[in-house]
Amino acid sequence: MARVKPVRAMRSLLFVPGDSARKLEKSRVSGADIVIIDLEDSVAPDGKSGARKMACSFLAARQSDDEAPSYWVRVNPLGSGLTQDDLAGIFADGVAPAGIMLPKASGPDDIRTLDAMLLAQEKAHALPSQSITVIPIVTETPAAAISVHRYVTEDYAGRARLAALTWGAEDLSAAIGATRKRDAQGQWTFPYQMVRASTLLAAHALDILAIDTLHADFRDESGLQSAAETARADGFAGMLAIHPAQVAIINAAFTPDAQEMAYANAVVAAFAEQPGAGVVSLDGKMLDMPHLKLAQRVLGQSNI
Repeated sequence: MARVKPVRAMRSLLFVPGDSARKLEKSRVSGADIVIIDLEDSVAPDGKSGARKMACSFLAARQSDDEAPSYWVRVNPLGSGLTQDDLAGIFADGVAPAGIMLPKASGPDDIRTLDAMLLAQEKAHALPSQSITVIPIVTETPAAAISVHRYVTEDYAGRARLAALTWGAEDLSAAIGATRKRDAQGQWTFPYQMVRASTLLAAHALDILAIDTLHADFRDESGLQSAAETARADGFAGMLAIHPAQVAIINAAFTPDAQEMAYANAVVAAFAEQPGAGVVSLDGKMLDMPHLKLAQRVLGQSNI
């Protein structure tokens, strides 16, 4: 079965509370590539039902808006017992999110369970099978954090839905009793470096996108810029955002500049001039196939 590929850029993924009509409306002009309507952490328990209805109404109004961001929904984790109600509340005839973000994913078994739920919604609302893609947050519990490789090494229903993997530090820090996540220089401490790297490598092994976690202090623009530029340099395709003010900085960091584009085009052209060559010369430097692949990736990042 062919994997469902993401059809839009995923530079910036902005969380918006599902129970705030004002913030949902503002998200339309946020500039984010993806808006994630949140039914989990930002919605109080007694507000879940109302948030589902608001999310469904908002999605219905956006279905024909081609210029709008891609709208996803973060449902509540499977262990909460609320996921099925979330899905039932946000799907309707002619209404569906572009994808689902699954928090606190424990591994392939959770993807299999979510896949069955989504298949039921797709069938009930005459949607193409496997048309709803999924991004799991794969490191929010200790058990999940040490088994990210299972998304790659196991075969499971729903694997074809995966558009990206992302990771989270907040819930994990609470679970392990960590009193800090970053050191005095602002860098991730070792446990978070480990799970970040595991997420990045697993996503690339699956040939899907890797999305870096959020920068929690939305007022820290210089810190965000540094984090986003580092993420892209490390191989991430995008980054989570918790405030509209973060979007422009993230988008800029994940968009190749003119110099990068010119060099990538030159690399591709050098290989095109010597079809079948494994190694070519450009500006006195020898380039091989990894250089070509990286150049092609840069050009792909510009196609947004």
